Amino acid sequence: IEFSPEDASRTEQDFLYEVVEAVIDAGAKTVNIPDTVGYSVPDEFGDLITKIKQNVSNIEKAIISVHCHNDLGMAVANSLAAVKAGARQVECTVNGIGERAGNAAMEEIVMAIKTRKKFFGTETRINTQQIIPCSKLVSSLTGFFVQRNKAIVGKNAFAHESGVHQDGFLKKKDTYEIMNPTDIGLEESELVLGKHSGRNALSKRIEDLGYKLTDAELSEVFKDFKILAD
Repeated sequence: IEFSPEDASRTEQDFLYEVVEAVIDAGAKTVNIPDTVGYSVPDEFGDLITKIKQNVSNIEKAIISVHCHNDLGMAVANSLAAVKAGARQVECTVNGIGERAGNAAMEEIVMAIKTRKKFFGTETRINTQQIIPCSKLVSSLTGFFVQRNKAIVGKNAFAHESGVHQDGFLKKKDTYEIMNPTDIGLEESELVLGKHSGRNALSKRIEDLGYKLTDAELSEVFKDFKILAD
């Protein structure tokens, strides 16, 4: 049995504690705390979870869950603050779809916990290599396209165009990437050749295509490339 008190983040807190305690006594095994209209902010929402643990005498008999909306763009941050405070279930959606501005994006929550496991002190049971296939499936079925710069699943999330970034990435990948693309179901990162790209990225692409140029040849090609890219 899961109980969800609508608009919990704006509810008078003493009343919320009483209701939560009563529903647990009545048999609720999960208490889901929603930020129904996306009004809360991370410090405030995490503190609410902490206070529920402190003020509901039978809270250990139930799992604390959260359900955050993204009206202020903080659904993921609020959910993660709740996890840090002790929530052990997060209601979320693939690609962050949902009512109005959407819900907390599953892929962002999962990879934040995976990438910062020591900080959050917990883990999920999600097979993260299915994140990209799942994202694409949901997008195709719903007709909601994923924006290019969307965290984790956006087309640009593992793409580099800046020359400085490309050079650093080629020398040591974790200079500009905190996650391995294979962990989410991608084969590899992408070096995007554009007007901001440098010689090293162009040289790498030429080598990948099976060509080897002298330094002089590369310099000439690079000059033509910059003109074309601009």
